[in-house]
Amino acid sequence: MENEDHDYTSTTYNKVCPVEYTYKMSVKEIEDFVKLRVKNNNLFSGKRNTSMWAWRAILQHMRLHYQMSHIQASKKWENLKKRYKGLKNPPAGVKVYPEGWPFFNVMDDAMEGRLDGDTPLLEALPRSAHFPSISKRKRRKIPMVPSSSMASIAGEPEIEVTLNGDEDEEITEDGSMMQEMEHERDLMKSEKRVMEREQQVLQRERAVLDREIAALDRERASLERERAIIEREKALLEREKVMLDRDKEAVRQDRLALEREKARLERRSAPGERTEDGTEDSRKRKHSDVTDRKEQFLNLFEKLIENF
Repeated sequence: MENEDHDYTSTTYNKVCPVEYTYKMSVKEIEDFVKLRVKNNNLFSGKRNTSMWAWRAILQHMRLHYQMSHIQASKKWENLKKRYKGLKNPPAGVKVYPEGWPFFNVMDDAMEGRLDGDTPLLEALPRSAHFPSISKRKRRKIPMVPSSSMASIAGEPEIEVTLNGDEDEEITEDGSMMQEMEHERDLMKSEKRVMEREQQVLQRERAVLDREIAALDRERASLERERAIIEREKALLEREKVMLDRDKEAVRQDRLALEREKARLERRSAPGERTEDGTEDSRKRKHSDVTDRKEQFLNLFEKLIENF
């Protein structure tokens, strides 16, 4: 009796709470699925219901529109991306083996933009296009029998009956649209969170750039000050050079005058000239000594100017 009750309960539960049917794609179908999704990324514009019609176009091209819904296709894509990111960028200290996953190479080529050009570009389906709905089972509940009547029906428990046949294939358009809207809303929320994180990263990078620009401005101002100092020193050196040139010219003039004076004295002290006494000779010798000292002084001054 207990076994019969258990079998009856299991059968009733499977009918009331059926497991949703999921189509198992082959390896070739998954590779085509990834290539079509990446190649036709322009169909996923983010506007309302564009994702639904884009997935439907891909499924129809693959002839899977009777096997999968656009929601299942979207979940499949998200699962593939999640698995790829976990293998591509594992947490620190975690060792992974990408070669153990058969779809890593095609996902890596898809994400890095290395896919070949054989994949066709699709056009979005028109909104008026008829598209088959993947059936979902509906449940109908039998009203409870009052407890006072339980004895009259041999103590049978309350059950839920799943209605098969045509009612299993029915799904209202409103319910489908609500599910699609919920799915679109979830996708928009996830995209919004990604955009917010990217915006925060951009703000941090902008702050770093602003600090670097401020540091460059400070260095530029320092270089401008150093340049002004160098220009002033250069002008001072030019003035000193002009003064040295003047001093050299003055020394040259003094040397010429000294040479003329020396020549004049030599002419006076030439042989054959006679003087009345030795006074004139002593004066000439004294004047010659003064001239020699002046010449020595000019030579020393010239050397000083050259060394400077």
